[in-house]
Amino acid sequence: MATNAELAAELLRNSAAFFRDVGNQNPQVKEQMETNAETFEVVAGLVEKDPDAEMQIPEDAKLG
Repeated sequence: MATNAELAAELLRNSAAFFRDVGNQNPQVKEQMETNAETFEVVAGLVEKDPDAEMQIPEDAKLG
């Protein structure tokens, strides 16, 4: 059985692959989709490495 962190990391990596597919099919958004994919992969690694860690997020950052 997978842990919640393992499942979250897998979902993030699948999302990264989706962003890359979208970027490969749409050159006008390819750069943004690659940035999204890289971000999701980094977060997947962080979730796997230390699922309880906290991250400082600037107050002006948009999270949604």
